[in-house]
Amino acid sequence: MNKIFSLVTTVFSSLVFLGNSANAELWDEVAHGYADNNGIRIHYATAGEGPLIIMIHGFPDFWYSWRHQIEGLKDNYKVVAIDQRGYNLSDKPEGDENYNMQYLVSDVAAVIRHLGEEKATIVGHDWGGIVSWQFAFNLPDMVDRLIILNLPHPNGMARELATNQEQQQNSGYARTFIEGSP
Repeated sequence: MNKIFSLVTTVFSSLVFLGNSANAELWDEVAHGYADNNGIRIHYATAGEGPLIIMIHGFPDFWYSWRHQIEGLKDNYKVVAIDQRGYNLSDKPEGDENYNMQYLVSDVAAVIRHLGEEKATIVGHDWGGIVSWQFAFNLPDMVDRLIILNLPHPNGMARELATNQEQQQNSGYARTFIEGSP
């Protein structure tokens, strides 16, 4: 299953990138690098100088989903958009146990440390928002600011999932990830 997911995201990423010549300009404009987290390589794209902003994509995206924000922020900030483990150019370790929240959070910390920084503004969208919330809860000293898009505070989400049937229906797709079924 992981190999199929990896192939699909790689093909999709390639089609999005190759489908527009303006995309090629951004690709050439950003610097690409890798941070190591206990043998797992986490890819990132970076542009600009200034205070560090780490951008964490949602499902099934990759760093490039932040292209417009990179363009808008790079004149005043060092913008770093990561590929989470299992996505695009980051390593894809075998086994579900290699994708627990502790590892996803430590991947973000590894990127910050790799860049020689102690803290950053953390921006997360969708699944990246979940990782961002957990990063802030577990490593608050590494968070300068926290910006979450498309995801409420975990306490609010838990309340709505427990009491709101419409929210349960709308969030039902996520159960397939938790249960490990397609």
